[in-house]
Amino acid sequence: MAQPKRRWSKARTHLKRSTWKVEKPTFGTCSHCHEPVMPHRVCSNCGYYDGKELVAKKTEE
Repeated sequence: MAQPKRRWSKARTHLKRSTWKVEKPTFGTCSHCHEPVMPHRVCSNCGYYDGKELVAKKTEE
């Protein structure tokens, strides 16, 4: 298998990695309470996912 003749310098490595960007997370809205929710996650506000209650919330009395 072919091997590199010399290792890349740190500067060259940093130049290559300089195009990596952190993207903003995308948010959807909960179909039950209309709060912003990350995709494919249970809503932390109401406990619903895909129109079904998966996590029951405790009510304060």
